[in-house]
Amino acid sequence: MHNPNPRFVTYFKALANPHRLALFEQLTRCCTPGTACPIDAATCVGELGEPMDIAKSTLSHHLKELHQAGLINMERRGKQVMCWTDPAILTELSTYFSRKLK
Repeated sequence: MHNPNPRFVTYFKALANPHRLALFEQLTRCCTPGTACPIDAATCVGELGEPMDIAKSTLSHHLKELHQAGLINMERRGKQVMCWTDPAILTELSTYFSRKLK
């Protein structure tokens, strides 16, 4: 049996939660695999949580899980915490699925 790359196991484990998948999808809408996201593509945590009916502490937990998995970047800017996705992650995921389909 082929042992999967542990990095992908970590990615998919983080994305297995519906809230985390929705957050990741929100953050990746501006990105195309292989291209750079615009600098202003970072989204404030508060804006990410607006469409979701979850507590702020739960939102924070989900973002932390995505960050620890290496799927998103986070940075404090003054009082705000900004989140964004590195397009390299999208390229990596795209390549993974492209190889699996061949």
